[in-house]
Amino acid sequence: MFEPLAVRPGNLVRNLAVSATVYVQRMTQMDLPAFEREWTRFESWLHANSPADHAMLRRPADPERLIELESRLGFDLHPELRALLQQHDGAAEPVAAPGSRTRLPAGAFLPSGHRLSGVDDIVMMYDVLVDVGDENVDADLWEGDALAVNLHRCVPFALPNDGGVAFVDHRPGPSYGHVYEMGIGSGDLEGTLWATSLTQFFRILADALESDGPFLYYWPTPFEDASGHRCLEWHIRT
Repeated sequence: MFEPLAVRPGNLVRNLAVSATVYVQRMTQMDLPAFEREWTRFESWLHANSPADHAMLRRPADPERLIELESRLGFDLHPELRALLQQHDGAAEPVAAPGSRTRLPAGAFLPSGHRLSGVDDIVMMYDVLVDVGDENVDADLWEGDALAVNLHRCVPFALPNDGGVAFVDHRPGPSYGHVYEMGIGSGDLEGTLWATSLTQFFRILADALESDGPFLYYWPTPFEDASGHRCLEWHIRT
């Protein structure tokens, strides 16, 4: 079970009105078949071309854990993010190769070395986002509709090793479901829009993998390490 979430002034904002909940349901339920189709394309490419990465995908998240997660957040998960967790509870952490002290990069198959987060990682990073958002509110440097002061409505779904985070915007309105990457560790708090939905995100990634094209300024670069493991990285080309 999760520990109780401390009561903060910002937490009160997270209670959605009935009208907002209805808006969310109407805007997202129709997207689930498309999401499942694009995720299947992406996962199939990993299975065929990057088996070490594919092997790191965990089993589906337990339904009870998803209920606990939504209770902790204080609002429903975006249906696409819920569907992703119902497919896999994130990607496992890399393990050391036999006889080696180095850690395999397998599983960090998203741009910028991001690894899909499971429920536990989501809880941990969400608390970090709430704290950062509260600090930004206190700093009074951003307008009230800025992403940096609304991080309590953003749910992480992937983490790299450099202090960044990729998350899904859960604010009701035009940005609901948008996918952002933010460099928390570097102080880049404006965020970079990766896609308008997880469906679009995995569609663009699958297109890039199938055509050897780019995602933004990231290019897919499959490689084989010294142990013979075939993995995927995304390199920046200027």
